[in-house]
Amino acid sequence: MSEAYHIISDGSCDLPVELAAEKNITVVPFYVSFDDEHYLKENVEIGIRDFYQQMVDRKGVYPKSSMPSTQDYVDVFLPWAQKGIPVICICITTKFSGSMQSALNAREIVHETLPDARITVIDATVNTVLQGLYVLEAAALRDSGMEYEACVARLEEIKSTGRIFFTVGDMEYLKHGGRIGKVSAVAGSILGIRPVITLREGEIFPSGIDRGRKRTTDKAISLLLDYLAENGREIKRYSISIGFGYDYEEAVAFKKHTLEVLREEGYDVDAASIPIYQIGATISVHTGPYPLGFGIIEKGIQDGR
Repeated sequence: MSEAYHIISDGSCDLPVELAAEKNITVVPFYVSFDDEHYLKENVEIGIRDFYQQMVDRKGVYPKSSMPSTQDYVDVFLPWAQKGIPVICICITTKFSGSMQSALNAREIVHETLPDARITVIDATVNTVLQGLYVLEAAALRDSGMEYEACVARLEEIKSTGRIFFTVGDMEYLKHGGRIGKVSAVAGSILGIRPVITLREGEIFPSGIDRGRKRTTDKAISLLLDYLAENGREIKRYSISIGFGYDYEEAVAFKKHTLEVLREEGYDVDAASIPIYQIGATISVHTGPYPLGFGIIEKGIQDGR
């Protein structure tokens, strides 16, 4: 398939390998390690299911992730530049990782030999399955025939609409990764309290705490409903997905409940419109094996646009 331009993302996008291939998206993987010495490329040298199994089996061992190197990006950018095909590269929020800086450095190296290469690097300001939705919107814009510069402009327009509403199994991984205050983590470990969290424009915001998985997942649904209400209840304007960690069956049940609630609230929504994607290692090293929630972002292509 010939392309006017090519879409690239780092591995934080958490797109299933088969879906990325189907949509002609290149993913530059992150690295993960359980011992601080041996780092493996996610979905290349270690599968995400194996990664989660190790997290569950080795409780108390906190894995780490490492961003793609400049050379990793050079290796991906160069073939497209040599063919004269422009590139849009979408990277995890710079507030979480230096992946975008690696991509910018790689662009400069490519420009040393191919100064006319067109490589646009975008800070997604989001991560995980929400970044995946954003990347899929980029591919949809490309496949609709939208011109390169117009696609970049539209992606810049919609990215601030992205939100993640999610909860976790406990606070230990957030505490270990420095994502919440230690006092909150201690209180959570004593009282069995779990947080509900919103991510927007690269920042994590607390959106409540509660006891029990059902209460926190119901709160995530409430946050989704509030977001839709604040934005005119036009659910078809948005791309929505459910993100999960280790427990797929829990995600399936959560999706079923979500669809029931949305329909009770008067939304015309079918099951296919809310896919389930597995959250990858880049984020789960901070959340632990049991994150669950939503990603939502405005679609790049709207009816009549």
